Amino acid sequence: MAKKSAIEKNFKRMKLVKRFAKKRAALKKIINNKKLDLSERFEAQLKLNKLPKNSSKIRIRNRCEISGRPHGVYRKLKISRIALRDMASSGKIPGITKSSW
Repeated sequence: MAKKSAIEKNFKRMKLVKRFAKKRAALKKIINNKKLDLSERFEAQLKLNKLPKNSSKIRIRNRCEISGRPHGVYRKLKISRIALRDMASSGKIPGITKSSW
C-alpha cells in the first residue's frame, strides 16, 4: 500500500489539471501560433509560467486504483500487476486464470 500523502498529492494534481485545462490550452495555442508577433507569444508564455506547476498534465502519476502503487500499472485497467494477480487468483475478474503448465 502506498503512502496516503502520495496518493492525495496525486489527486490534488488531477483536480488542478482539470481546473486549468482550458486556460493552459488557450495559452499554448497562442504560443504555438507562428503568425502572431513575438511579443504577444512571449506574453502568453509568461502567463503560462505563472500557472501552478502541478496543473500540467505531465505531472500526474499513473497509480493503481486499488493499492496506490506507482510502478507496474496497466494503463487500460488502471490497476497494478500485483493487484491484478490477486484479483485473478480470487476469481474476481472473469475470464482470467493463473497460468500453470
